[in-house]
Amino acid sequence: MSVLSFDEALAMLLARARKVKGSDRVPLTEATGRILAEPVLSTVDVPPLDNSGMDGYAVRCADVRDAGTMLRVAQRIPAGSVGHTLEPGAAARIFTGAPIPPGADAVVMQEDCAAGPDGQVTIKLVPEPGQHIRKLGEDIRNGAEVLPAGIVLTPAAIGMAASVGVAELPVMRRLSVGVLSTGSELVTPGEPISSGQIYNSNRYQLTSILKNLGCEVTDYEPLPDEYEATRRALRKAGALHDLVITSGGVSVGEEDHVKPAVEAEGELALWNVAVKPGKPLAFGKVGDADFVGLPGNPVSVFVTFHMLIRPFVRKCQGASRLLPEARRMVAGFEWTKPGNRREFLRVRVGADGRLERFPNQSSGVLTSCLWADGLADIPVGQKVSPGDTLNYIRFSELP
Repeated sequence: MSVLSFDEALAMLLARARKVKGSDRVPLTEATGRILAEPVLSTVDVPPLDNSGMDGYAVRCADVRDAGTMLRVAQRIPAGSVGHTLEPGAAARIFTGAPIPPGADAVVMQEDCAAGPDGQVTIKLVPEPGQHIRKLGEDIRNGAEVLPAGIVLTPAAIGMAASVGVAELPVMRRLSVGVLSTGSELVTPGEPISSGQIYNSNRYQLTSILKNLGCEVTDYEPLPDEYEATRRALRKAGALHDLVITSGGVSVGEEDHVKPAVEAEGELALWNVAVKPGKPLAFGKVGDADFVGLPGNPVSVFVTFHMLIRPFVRKCQGASRLLPEARRMVAGFEWTKPGNRREFLRVRVGADGRLERFPNQSSGVLTSCLWADGLADIPVGQKVSPGDTLNYIRFSELP
């Protein structure tokens, strides 16, 4: 199986992604992080009526021809109440959000007014018609689309739905994912560790990422480096999930059993990708479930998941935005090791606005992912000098 470029591998993954079937309706309190299955339409006009954008006085512009005009304060209209028709020569004390009384055509903010004795107010400037009035429906019209299908429901989106009277949202069914880590050397954190063993970080890293993406995750116990045990676990997970993800065991060593086990239980469509970190990356099927085999090194898991598998997962979920948007940023570091693979360096934005590189870019140094706030995308064969402009992908802005 030939080595694919990063772009070829990403295109193949997205082409084979299968959108989950089915949707649910959930209350707003349970919708955060879910994928919207259908557009949301407003049930009301926003604002629902002409209202004041300021604390001040509602007036008739025809009554205020000159600065310093004095008017009688005929009524007081706080938010949530309704005023009555404003008579000529009168003003209404009004507060932000309160309905504009019939007859008024401007609001003068209180800083431009002076309350006087005997219930009068002096208007210190000449108002313009419509001044500080928020018109009915100027933000949203009744029946207008306020949220498009396919978006990830953020707190702002939830707030928007609430503001137009929507109590429940149609969301895509959660993607069901089984997570398997492989390796006889793996030890669960909290347990004693002996020579030759390591703590299993990939298991917790992957389950955390997938849960943050809104997936329904089954966290399986780690697998020993045994072919039959690997086959059984893949067969079981494949029968129960939309997607099965493994970490480790995808290289070509004698103790790497994932590749032959997947071929026995399904198929492999992708094996190696020209990306660093993370060349050994598998994709195929086990049973009817899609299968992804990630490398064993924790940084390789982190980078290859976010840059290749995350877009695949998002497409399976029915999301409309799949790929990260790279910013053009100036490098503040040197990189003199051009290679034959697309490379993603762990970087962060320094105090001077330039990208800083973590000193040790080894695929086993998970500290680099914690230190960094993003990745610098280095094309095949490219060196980097301070002052060069690079594509920078910020972790907090991933879809």
